[in-house]
Amino acid sequence: MITVTINGKDIKLEKPVTVFQAARQAGIKIPALCYHEELEQWGGCRLCLVEIEKMPKLQAACTAMVADGMVVRTESEIISKVRRGILEFILINHPLDCPYCDKAGECELQDLVHQYGATAGRYTEPKMKIRQSFDDPILSRNMERCIVCTRCVRMCDGVQGASAIYVISRGNHSVVEPFSGGRYDCEYCGNCLTVCPVGAILSRLYLHSYRPWQIDREVETICGYCGVGCTLTIQVRSESINRIIPKFDGRGVNRGLLCSRGRFGYEFVDSPDRLTKPLIRIETRDKRQETSKYNNSSLEKSLVTRHSSLFREVSWDEAIGFVAKRLKEIKDNYSGDAIGGIASARCTNEDNYVFQKFMRAVLSTNNIDSTARLGYAGAQRFLEDVLGQGITSNIIPGLKNSDTIFVLGGDPTAVNPILGLQIRAAAKNGSKVIIIGSARGLEKCKSLTIIPPLYQEADVLERLLKEIVEVKGLRGEKQAIENWIKTITPNSELPGLAPRSGAGQTPNLADIKEMLLKGQSIAIVLGREVVQRSDGHRTLAAVAGLTYILEARLYLLSERPNEQGLMDAGCLPDMLPGFRHVGIGNFRRRFDEAWGVSIPEREGMSLMEMIEAVDRGSLKALYVMGENPVFNLPNSAFVENALKKLDFLVVQDIFLTETAKLADVVFPTLSWSEKDGTYTNLERRIQRLRRAVMRDGMEDWKIISEISKRLKHPMLYASAEDVFNEISELSPLYYGLTYKEIDSGKAIWPYRGEPLRGEVREVATVKGPGRLFSGKLYLSIEKPLFHSGTLSRRAGILRQIYPDSLLKIAPEEAARLGLSSGQKVRVSTKLSSMEMVIDIDPALPEGIVTVSNNFEGLGAYRLLGYVLDPVTRVPGIEGWQVSIEKI
Repeated sequence: MITVTINGKDIKLEKPVTVFQAARQAGIKIPALCYHEELEQWGGCRLCLVEIEKMPKLQAACTAMVADGMVVRTESEIISKVRRGILEFILINHPLDCPYCDKAGECELQDLVHQYGATAGRYTEPKMKIRQSFDDPILSRNMERCIVCTRCVRMCDGVQGASAIYVISRGNHSVVEPFSGGRYDCEYCGNCLTVCPVGAILSRLYLHSYRPWQIDREVETICGYCGVGCTLTIQVRSESINRIIPKFDGRGVNRGLLCSRGRFGYEFVDSPDRLTKPLIRIETRDKRQETSKYNNSSLEKSLVTRHSSLFREVSWDEAIGFVAKRLKEIKDNYSGDAIGGIASARCTNEDNYVFQKFMRAVLSTNNIDSTARLGYAGAQRFLEDVLGQGITSNIIPGLKNSDTIFVLGGDPTAVNPILGLQIRAAAKNGSKVIIIGSARGLEKCKSLTIIPPLYQEADVLERLLKEIVEVKGLRGEKQAIENWIKTITPNSELPGLAPRSGAGQTPNLADIKEMLLKGQSIAIVLGREVVQRSDGHRTLAAVAGLTYILEARLYLLSERPNEQGLMDAGCLPDMLPGFRHVGIGNFRRRFDEAWGVSIPEREGMSLMEMIEAVDRGSLKALYVMGENPVFNLPNSAFVENALKKLDFLVVQDIFLTETAKLADVVFPTLSWSEKDGTYTNLERRIQRLRRAVMRDGMEDWKIISEISKRLKHPMLYASAEDVFNEISELSPLYYGLTYKEIDSGKAIWPYRGEPLRGEVREVATVKGPGRLFSGKLYLSIEKPLFHSGTLSRRAGILRQIYPDSLLKIAPEEAARLGLSSGQKVRVSTKLSSMEMVIDIDPALPEGIVTVSNNFEGLGAYRLLGYVLDPVTRVPGIEGWQVSIEKI
């Protein structure tokens, strides 16, 4: 132990830290402008100077290390005089425009000048003038206010890893500028905003709109975009979100960092297009099929704001009664098997639990699934069945401590940006990063990046696994997976691996094998891209084998905030809450007794199987909670035409989406910031979602419980906490958990040290017919950093950064076709066609073009069909050839 005395207070420390950090642990505040807890120490502002006994000069607390027996004084007359002089020096060029500056009220420089003085200046030179820059649509720069503390530069370079800004010029002329010139060419994470102590960098989203003291309240909650589950603080004024900020207090998965979506993507909450009252369709079914067009976005606003020929606004009582009546009729006439439900990974655990309970206990069906089936759910179920429960439940900060990180199936910095930062941090610390495929956000990691033969990731991984086993041998622990490894016969016709365009590499499997064999702490990061294959289970089996042989930690990228949670809550066609199989009587009996019903024992249909059953006419009714299958499922035209055949379609959503336009009843619900509950992130960490904005309306679980009451099955919940209490009583996964324990931050799997029991199943893979993809262009889905699903299309700031869908193509392919950036083309597959603008992307491999699935009428799933993987039931979308015509 080290004992140091600061201001007469003895402080015991387990390891050496700086004087600044030691004082902070003891609750003693030392002023500083260049210091920040998440940044490297710099020692530039000198405001943290302190007296240390037996040292002749004042020392910078942020760089001086403590020693046993050290005696420190942080405040004295001489220290105050020095700090006053430093502040006076800073104010030589700093403008005194506090009444005009948006930072007033939360400006660190303003607070320190108020505390230490510098009431008069001895310097008479005129202040330096720098034009305020509004060149960027998001960030405003006023370098007259900059004190060159370099916090923003150190954040951008050292923590974010984007290296988009730097200090240019020297001495009195030093300013912080983006490398790209006037407009930022960056990831717009806004973390530079958070660390800037003055008003040099500000967001134009809330410029001149309010003062900090005008905020009604601050509410700490969880981000509603991706599966990382970042902690953030919502500042509310007049029941509207004014700003979202992080808190650098060490709490949360993100430790104060945010991405562009989390920081700027909240505007959809106050969108004028929000639904406010229930809608019931008034036109005939034939008329509906004529008027509900896939890309008819011009209809949307008029339907929300006034009555139309399609819907009429009704009371909650009428809408709930009508839905209950129609569902009862369909159940009585066709049985519960004729009804299906689609849950949502944007809804809370409580919403999803009540939803699956309603489907099973009230409507007597196990036809329950979600769009998590498109990747995360199928992958997670397969991997846990093979390797055991909890195999994907690994702590995100653990990535930073891995010496080897193996990434495949997508760009983590775009899908789960804060997780991606951990990979960048690991690379900066010397870790090896291996990438199969394209991961543009990791380009600066000095990684080994290879592009596998098109759609043959499974062949590459099987060969890699077999070669590693030849060196390491088998572990002799899990017989099921070892038996499968012995049967692997790698594809002898596997073409050579291509280097990433312009990388100047000659990569091969031997390089990857050597890195993995030398790794002592290996992490595998797996994205949806390689799971969405007609034989995606082969890739998953190979990943499982590598995880097992290398004793690696496994991470699944999660595109929505609660994909893991909805699975835990039982929104699966074959699993009850807590991952108890619906076909096992003892498991089912527990829920039968609690709910007072008899749950059907037959497995239900998965997501795409339900859509196909709708098309055949065997599924008569569909209840969609918080999801947009018409836009978010492959072969959108097929999905749309199938849903038009339904006898009854109910949709709960906050907007009149492409799916809601087809519905017979639409319930307006509350958004992520307007409800209480819990989310479960990709680590399997349960976190509290807290209501920040008060809005009239019902939460999703409340709507369903009201319908259930009309169907003579009352669900007597007064709050989301009541729902969670029932989950913790019935689900062995959550047994005994409470909101109080979740609030403590300790609710991470296994929640009470009681992992789930389950038999590891045999691994069986099915190799499809060999296909050669070459010499043509194939379509893939882009995952843009600045958008997520269809919510972000209504966030104005995100639309300014990334305004519309683009057809991205590699430079070599563009040159071959005579295309240039900004050119308008028609892109077609055998399913459909769209007019789009070309964008040349050097990060793309040859043979692939990408389109995002975020914007009205321009979704990639409109062009892509699917083939179901026979094992995971994930729709495979590979191999869809595209043609491009100039317009």
